[in-house]
Amino acid sequence: MHVKCNDEVLVIAGKNKGMRGKIKKALRAEDRVIVEGLNLIKRHMKARGPGKPGGIIEKEAPIHVSNVMLICPSCGRAARTGKHFLEELDHKGRHRKVRFCKACNADIVESK
Repeated sequence: MHVKCNDEVLVIAGKNKGMRGKIKKALRAEDRVIVEGLNLIKRHMKARGPGKPGGIIEKEAPIHVSNVMLICPSCGRAARTGKHFLEELDHKGRHRKVRFCKACNADIVESK
């Protein structure tokens, strides 16, 4: 998957086309992502005790990963991404694989 949790993305297709948001959750098995504040749906929920009243609630629905583009942290544009290996080694002794922006050729390293 070309995007991960906490990445900022641009929606390129669907009813929320052109909107930006942060990825809240990535559903790898279904190739979908949940973006904060986008693709809102309404659900009729039954009351589940005194702490959880019923009613119509709005929540984010998953979007297919092909309908979002990563926004590069260095150039600030929505760009395609690729992967390459760095010279430094990871904890298992292999070369570390990182994503890079194909527009500005900058590495996209995730902060932990």
